[in-house]
Amino acid sequence: MLAATVRVARDLDLAEECVQDAYVSAMDAWLRQGVPANPGAWLTTAAQRRALNAHKRAATLRSKLPLLVIPDESDISEMSDDDDPFPDDRLRLVFTCCHPALAREAQLALTLRLVCGLTTEEIARAFLVSEPTMAARVTRAKKKIAAARIPYRVPSAGELPERLDAVLTVVHLVFTTGHAAPTGAALLRHDLVERALDLARTLCALMPDEREALALLALMLLHDARRATRVDAGGRLLLLEEQDRTRWDRGQIAEGLRLVRAALRGGRPGRFALQATIAALYTEAPTYADTDWRQLRDVYDLLLAAWPSPVVALNRAVVVSMLDGPAAGLALMDVLAQDPRLAGYHYLPAARADLLRRLGRREEARAAYEAAIARCDNAVERAFLCSRRSRLDTDGPAPHSPG
Repeated sequence: MLAATVRVARDLDLAEECVQDAYVSAMDAWLRQGVPANPGAWLTTAAQRRALNAHKRAATLRSKLPLLVIPDESDISEMSDDDDPFPDDRLRLVFTCCHPALAREAQLALTLRLVCGLTTEEIARAFLVSEPTMAARVTRAKKKIAAARIPYRVPSAGELPERLDAVLTVVHLVFTTGHAAPTGAALLRHDLVERALDLARTLCALMPDEREALALLALMLLHDARRATRVDAGGRLLLLEEQDRTRWDRGQIAEGLRLVRAALRGGRPGRFALQATIAALYTEAPTYADTDWRQLRDVYDLLLAAWPSPVVALNRAVVVSMLDGPAAGLALMDVLAQDPRLAGYHYLPAARADLLRRLGRREEARAAYEAAIARCDNAVERAFLCSRRSRLDTDGPAPHSPG
């Protein structure tokens, strides 16, 4: 709705206001007249009409923000399921938000907020910053789009490369937020996962020879193939070691592996190709015990050189612990614990707790679990961490694989 309304409003703030007004109108109209056959089309039409009326009341906006030609009202009055504006309009909005005139952090934050519907808190968590800091970035980005008169359109072929990495990063963050929801009662947010997959497929169709676009789709497919096995029937989190591999989606895995091979052809692999390779190594192993840890470490070394992220370094430390023992992995994690970017990242103390448990340092492990629990706002992950803490004094070695 927002993406379709921006096409008419030509202004992000106005479009958001019109969408909210449309929802308010629906609450009244639908109670009196019943829910229409196509609620999405009704809401989109209502929001677009409000945008048109706003332009009529303030005609000067047309000269200040000439982003796209406004369609005639007759063009939006007759909408059906076949006229679904979401895929094309959403992609236009992604590329608008990822304009090179904006700072990279602002590009990503604005797109996640407007296109993907993430809350400011969720975006702040993804970037490991405070919520006020992220709110300020979104506000500044909106103002920059208006002041610079950034056009609302899919860029030409020559303009695509300079925006592609930002667009791929946005789609990846949407998937990550859906694959392991930072807050809420469920581990997975299906809506965000499906939205990210849809956007990735659209990008691959738009740029079929772009290896990093293919790699991103491969990465997401390989992770999502495990969707049905990540929690048990009772809702308990299952680690990779515990998952039933016979229930993984073989169709998604086959497509993902094919895309990985295509992404690795023709030169040095990018960061998404390397991440997809890591996912493929985990997926292709017949069992968790058969995972090729040495090759995983080598790929992580390449990824860390291409993308020096503390989260990548943490994942590499887990692999090192499988190769060289928990003490080696813990030493790396203790260094990472000094990185302020990971101060609120609950996976770091959770990983440390597991290595401390494997070393028999149970009281230190308990403290690390408590630190992870204090930072975790997802109910499924929190319950898992609590159960691991409570089992410290009763169980022997437990699974220690990533989820």
